Amino acid sequence: MSRTFRILTLTFLESFATILYEKAAYFYCHQRLGFSNAANLALALVFGLLYVAGAMSSHRVSRRLGERRALLLTVVVQLATFAAVGTWPVTGVLFGGAVVMGMLFGLKWPVIESYVSAGHTPAAAAGAVGRFSLSWASAVPISLAVAGPLIDWQPWAIFYLGVALSVLSVGLIASLPARPAHLPHDHPDRPDAARLRRLALLTRAARWQMLANYSSMWMLAALLPDIFDRLGFGVETSAALSGVLDVARVAAFAVLGFWTAWHGRRSGLVRSMAFLAAGFVLVLSGGNVLVVVAGELLFGWAVGEVYYAALYYAMVVQNASVEAGGGHEGLIGLGFALGPAAGLVGVAAEPLLGGELAGVLLVGGMLVLLCFTQAARALAAVGKV
Repeated sequence: MSRTFRILTLTFLESFATILYEKAAYFYCHQRLGFSNAANLALALVFGLLYVAGAMSSHRVSRRLGERRALLLTVVVQLATFAAVGTWPVTGVLFGGAVVMGMLFGLKWPVIESYVSAGHTPAAAAGAVGRFSLSWASAVPISLAVAGPLIDWQPWAIFYLGVALSVLSVGLIASLPARPAHLPHDHPDRPDAARLRRLALLTRAARWQMLANYSSMWMLAALLPDIFDRLGFGVETSAALSGVLDVARVAAFAVLGFWTAWHGRRSGLVRSMAFLAAGFVLVLSGGNVLVVVAGELLFGWAVGEVYYAALYYAMVVQNASVEAGGGHEGLIGLGFALGPAAGLVGVAAEPLLGGELAGVLLVGGMLVLLCFTQAARALAAVGKV
């Protein structure tokens, strides 16, 4: 088994396991524990705050322990946490698990991203990021589709599936080199100073958009169980339908991986703003399943396009360091926290605005608008470089 295949297999397994807690757990809490929208949003907020902490400390931890050892330790603790929650799948343990898992997931992904991108020229890095993105994103809808029947079957099932996946990951991590090999900073294929300035501005724009994307996406992750419930779908179908967003994201990764004309250009990031805003409104306000699914498709494409651009540009500018991945994942984690926080404010505003939907749209829309304004400033500056 080649090194690349091992890393991509590890990526798929870890994404599958991550989604069991990151998304499927909301369906578990709604179905098995009777969580309200506010309770699910609170769980998402706790998870997101700890994810930020994990991501921002990943560079320091990996420098001290070495990347392979840091990754191995993270997945072993992840395994134990899945086992604990599967043994006692009750509200308090679910929240405690969110604290631990948020930190662990934030720690592990920057390290995996460094292994994926290290040693590649800028041109080859785009392909590496594409293969990585397809590997983790393809696991998401599969994980959600599997989770629904498991939640309906036994309370512990999705968590012990996480244990099994973590065991497989430990074996793959043990075969990785102790540290990924990076391209020398004076390598002739590294971009020149002017190109790096342009890519740095594109990175800034993409990261502001990514904050908007993940804030609104994690707001939707906590609310989709209730949205599909109101449309008359059970947990098995609801979990699978929520994965339509992720199918669209996989499609975006596949297209962008083969079509390279977007590299260094602003048009894709501008398009993704329109897609995200339209998709967000359609999912939250759709009165039937076709409208909601159409919103998921638009939203998922926008999330995929921005994620790919943000990670690719960051890895080129910072030469595939764990620090580059840490900044990328830190913004994702911040979105995990800000989105649910905005959702909770929107839910609390229900008496003033006449409904939860109006509150969530207003507060979530203001957050998205703020991020898009900052992204637009960075995109405007790109034209001056």
